[in-house]
Amino acid sequence: MTTQQQPRPYVPSKTLDTPYPLIDNDPHLKRVIRYARPSDYLAGAALGASGPGLMLLWERVAPSHVGKGGFPPIMRLAGALGLVGGFLYCCERSTMRFYGFRENKREMEMDMREMVDKVKKGEPLYGKSSLSPHMQGVASRNSRYSGVWLHVLPWFNLVNHEQHGVDTAKYYQQAERELEAERTKS
Repeated sequence: MTTQQQPRPYVPSKTLDTPYPLIDNDPHLKRVIRYARPSDYLAGAALGASGPGLMLLWERVAPSHVGKGGFPPIMRLAGALGLVGGFLYCCERSTMRFYGFRENKREMEMDMREMVDKVKKGEPLYGKSSLSPHMQGVASRNSRYSGVWLHVLPWFNLVNHEQHGVDTAKYYQQAERELEAERTKS
């Protein structure tokens, strides 16, 4: 006796009320880094440098007297923690723009340009995935809006999938308008 599996219903993700438009509620880590602004990198670098900087300041204000070999390992640890913290802060600032929590006009333009170019080339909007649709959904549900708690639990989307909480029809409509404008120009 064979049992026929029923297709699982697609449940759209919750849309939050944000001051700016939603670009993507589950952006891939590569997009987060690529869309980061110079100010995000600068803020991350400043935060990253603050760890070793504060250690040097504290050593001058209240010397630890740990001896010749005691301070360099502490500085290496402070540097490593600062590097990780700076990277996470940079990613969090960029991700908040995808969610619409921060001003995101530049990112919206970049997103529209990137997606329309993919539509024109006939490529999948969010990349190809080797996972089954079910596993893509699982990955999406596990990392959706994870950037909100990035400072508590670093959790990134590393899976290409189609569940990003936005209506992709706008990309196809814009591509049609551009292709039509190119045809009438010729």
